[in-house]
Amino acid sequence: MSPLDILRRHRVAALLGAALIISPVVVSFAQNSGGAATSNAVATTQTPVPGITAPNGSFAPVVATAKPAVVTVTTVMKTQSEAMSDASPFDGNSPFDDYFRQFFGDQGMPMPKTPPQRQGPRSEALGSGFIVSADGTIVTNNHVVDGASSIKVTLDDGTELPAKLVGRDAKNDLAVLKVKASKPLPTIKWGDSDRLMTGDQVLAIGNPFGIGTTVTAGIVSARGRDLHSGPFDNFIQIDAPINHGNSGGPLVDVSGHVVGINTAIYSPNGGSVGVGFAIPSDQAEKVVAKLMKDGSIQYGYLGVEIQPVTPDVANAIGLDHAGGALVSRVNDGSPAASAGIETGDVITSFAGQDVKDPKDLSRAVADVSPGAKESLEVWRKGKAMQISVEVGRNGDDVKSASTDDSGALGAEQGRRAPAIGLGLMDITPDIRQQMNLADNEHGAVVASVNPDKPAAAAGIQPGDVIVAVNQAPVKSAKQVTQAIAQAGKSGRKSVLLLVERGDAQIYVAVPFANG
Repeated sequence: MSPLDILRRHRVAALLGAALIISPVVVSFAQNSGGAATSNAVATTQTPVPGITAPNGSFAPVVATAKPAVVTVTTVMKTQSEAMSDASPFDGNSPFDDYFRQFFGDQGMPMPKTPPQRQGPRSEALGSGFIVSADGTIVTNNHVVDGASSIKVTLDDGTELPAKLVGRDAKNDLAVLKVKASKPLPTIKWGDSDRLMTGDQVLAIGNPFGIGTTVTAGIVSARGRDLHSGPFDNFIQIDAPINHGNSGGPLVDVSGHVVGINTAIYSPNGGSVGVGFAIPSDQAEKVVAKLMKDGSIQYGYLGVEIQPVTPDVANAIGLDHAGGALVSRVNDGSPAASAGIETGDVITSFAGQDVKDPKDLSRAVADVSPGAKESLEVWRKGKAMQISVEVGRNGDDVKSASTDDSGALGAEQGRRAPAIGLGLMDITPDIRQQMNLADNEHGAVVASVNPDKPAAAAGIQPGDVIVAVNQAPVKSAKQVTQAIAQAGKSGRKSVLLLVERGDAQIYVAVPFANG
């Protein structure tokens, strides 16, 4: 097999891998023991607070306070013709469709949304919610009411009332409803989810399987779970049993305050196995307030692709600690481009908030109203600097963001970068054509990676195109080799490579080999 054949083969693999990296990720729960969601939790240093056990050995006082404000939400789903003519963007491919299947499934409960291709009469779907104001304002999950032609709310005393959809937000999976009652309705107060600690006791209230309002107890199993369903994932994991119909119901603390909204479960069999997920109240309360005011959410937009700053990346660029969001690409014509943000910048704060990781930046940008001017701090080429940016509207603010040895390429065709184990090639006209590279793409093609060297461990792959070294553009294999050698001579423990892989552009920090 020729060197070009090897590169073509690996280029295809790289393109497929890139598609997996940058495509929108749909939350799904595996139906076997190997598919559990991974943790993105951060250790807490909070001081325990009193009152984390059942008062007097019973949760009855808590239930008496909270339960009257919990409601059942019943929706009539649209027929095929209604769904096909609906202008809603939710077409069965929402990131929360898997939540639908977990909460409502096909196990005796109707799907909360009838796919457009489904034939037959209208069907009903069931969920839960809770009243936050005495005038009849109710909070639930968006997926509970998505695709509904009519909504009915059943109060705790059995009263049935028609409900109007005030607003909804698919990205946070939240919706606000309104009912008219002849008297003020019982309400439940928002709590402070930021005070929750792993091990704190919580109650889940809702209407599982339509059998009636039910209370289950458990603890906070973990904080900060990222289910890869969207840019705002920050779920509370609980072991309190929740099942079909609990979706949209409140998760309450021992004071009877809402600290979360029960949203999803992981289940290998369709029922509760003690792994549930709730949207934190501190996140939900802000979204609900906006929906109550405007009926929709206008998200801020920055226009960058970002990735985490690992210890190796921090060392390569001279940061004294790993943190922030590393900009791997600035979208043309975006607010970030207009503000002068550059590829290689590390964003360490935005709008006065520290940015510890890409999720922090994603949430901070989304919370800013489009058109607002905000200040951000970046680390660029060894020093901090302030940049002012006018936040844009309604965009995707951020994206997360072994072969034969190169000796087979011949002395003239391949160059070996010292210390990290790369075989490099210039982008010749033949290689550009065979690899389908753009005419303006410059750099060095990775022809081989020594499996025993640091580059392999860092994730560099044959077919990658190195376009910058330590934030300086490179145009040839020789320049890459020289830049890596210079980084080693400067005393750095690692070198930062900007890599084109398919349509994705990512930074990879490669440590130098010992000795």
